[in-house]
Amino acid sequence: MERTVVVGVTGAGKSTLALALSGRLGLPYHEMDALYFNGPRWAVNERFGEDVSRLTAEPRWIVDSLGYPEVRDLLWDRADTVVWLDYPKRVVMPRVLRRSFRRTVTREVLFGGNRETVAGWLSREHPAWWAWSQHRPRRREIERRVHDPRFAPLDTHRFSHPDATAAWLASV
Repeated sequence: MERTVVVGVTGAGKSTLALALSGRLGLPYHEMDALYFNGPRWAVNERFGEDVSRLTAEPRWIVDSLGYPEVRDLLWDRADTVVWLDYPKRVVMPRVLRRSFRRTVTREVLFGGNRETVAGWLSREHPAWWAWSQHRPRRREIERRVHDPRFAPLDTHRFSHPDATAAWLASV
């Protein structure tokens, strides 16, 4: 596990697991959303593709994302390991709702200095709506990639419950 991609739907715990693995394995951790959003009003990093290409050219890294479409293949081509948090909605939705509620109430500063807002909850782009609507499509995309012969060499770890993930992490 030198070049690891932690994948799953919004709210599955990708960032938390990637950070924990980073600490255990001594891998440099890169948060995809922090690379992607780099300014006010959720401005997108114009050099995102270049930045991801540069970091994935390094011999060791861990990222917490399936990958934005423009870098998805690059991440998967350069990874040696995929850790898939394949949790059901009944696990993911309470997590994402609690996280977004906390972020909204505390006005937590996120990527590029942005914050989740009360008005943001009405947007289809809000993490709660995104987690609900993209659960099935995201799962299908990951499933397709895991079974794609192009990515067959990747060492894939798939977990359907947080307890299984925690037991695996403890063994790493």
